[in-house]
Amino acid sequence: MRVVVGMSGGVDSSVAALLMKRAGHEVIGVFMKNWEEKDESGVCTSERDWADARAVCEKLDIPYYSVNFARQYWDRVFEHFLEEYRRGRTPNPDVLCNREIKFNVFLDFAEQLGADKLVTGHFANIDQAEGEYRLLRAADENKDQTYFLYMLGQRALSKAMFPVGGMLKSEVRQIAREAGLPVSEKKDSTGVCFIGERNFKQFLSTYLPAMPGDTVTTDGRVVGRHDGLMYYTLGQRRGLGIGGGGNGQRWFVVGKDLGRNELVVHQGEDESLLYSPGAVGSEVTWLAGHPPVAEGEPLECQVRLRHRQPLQDCRLTLTDGVAHMAFARSQRAVTPGQSAVFYQGRVCLGGAIVDGPEA
Repeated sequence: MRVVVGMSGGVDSSVAALLMKRAGHEVIGVFMKNWEEKDESGVCTSERDWADARAVCEKLDIPYYSVNFARQYWDRVFEHFLEEYRRGRTPNPDVLCNREIKFNVFLDFAEQLGADKLVTGHFANIDQAEGEYRLLRAADENKDQTYFLYMLGQRALSKAMFPVGGMLKSEVRQIAREAGLPVSEKKDSTGVCFIGERNFKQFLSTYLPAMPGDTVTTDGRVVGRHDGLMYYTLGQRRGLGIGGGGNGQRWFVVGKDLGRNELVVHQGEDESLLYSPGAVGSEVTWLAGHPPVAEGEPLECQVRLRHRQPLQDCRLTLTDGVAHMAFARSQRAVTPGQSAVFYQGRVCLGGAIVDGPEA
């Protein structure tokens, strides 16, 4: 079988390529470049990753290519990212990148190379049941990446392979060490590819004009100024620029009023204002290509509102294509723009984009 491996320059995709070669497959390594800009020190991090990917491919004695999808990434992912921030929301570009770039544009490229499968280093698993492909949580719960893959459809799942999904991260590193891969001790990447380790506020300000405004309490009292609503998230306590005052305790963000351009804050340790018994979400996506229940029929499932959050029991009801989530326990900081991803046991069913809390 001919497989194309998406080589990121990290240890997970490198071990995925190694395992495919050991299994006797014809392996081709391909490095994707999705962003053109340099970081604060003037270095393009993708150049370092590309060098690492080349070194691994040469060690494995497999052919390799580099492809540039920066234009497609800008059009399909980054523009959406900016638009969400303009709306005062907090998007998750990695989710969209997987659907639009890695398992769409990149998958097309892999098929042009004659690949039977597209292999990546994601911590996730795939199986088949009743004629449908299913996405399953990884063996290493701490590294599980199904949260970022819930927008994939049947075509992508039918073509994808995740060789490290059944392993612990420690096992992946051990395999890399024993094979002498030059990335065996390389640190995992953090953050979004186009932001990396740099200052997020500074990065965002280069693309969106900041609109400063008043910071107000829940009863409308002005207690300070904010730099722009896009820079703040629910529950945030640091960087609010508000003096002690009042009871001397710290302030935290409880909401945003886009119409008034006001940041709403509260003071103290009581975070009850941040908790919601439910949430509503749109742009609902199902990995099977269809919902698991009929419109209006409740579905008992689990939900994850952010990556690595423990699964939360939830009753999900679909009404006119909108997901209404009733949580078994109230959830903190339900954030518009983030993804709510639904599970039943080990199976990832799909997800929705959070529009906000619901009583």
